[in-house]
Amino acid sequence: MEISAWVMWVVIAVVFAIFEMFTFTFLTIWFAVGAGVAALLAYLGLHPGYQWTSFAVVALVLVALTRRVARRITSKFQTKGIGSDRFAGLRGVVTEGIDPALNKGKVKLEREEYEWLALSETGGKISSGTEVEVERLEGTKLIVKEVK
Repeated sequence: MEISAWVMWVVIAVVFAIFEMFTFTFLTIWFAVGAGVAALLAYLGLHPGYQWTSFAVVALVLVALTRRVARRITSKFQTKGIGSDRFAGLRGVVTEGIDPALNKGKVKLEREEYEWLALSETGGKISSGTEVEVERLEGTKLIVKEVK
């Protein structure tokens, strides 16, 4: 039993499309489109060289044209870091004045429901109501700096 070239291209297109659904990169979808174009050319009976060329050209042109937009879209769904690194760069407001001498202070971060214990990166005091940015997490305390 011989499989037609256009059927193989359709299978390749479907595989790329399924892979795209699992990776959400907006990259392999263009290879699926390229394989679809190659399937159409194979169905029309064009030489395999034209099929491969159209597959490569269509996929690469679409990747080049949409890469910047794809990065912008996918970056919205990626976290900044893993574990404690995800807090670095987040901003918040001091809810209880930070005083290293008393080892106290609290910050409420953007996108967080609760307050965090916090210390100043410089070791100085930061008054309540001040906007701060997280430098890192040490244990259960955020190390923050004032936003100028």
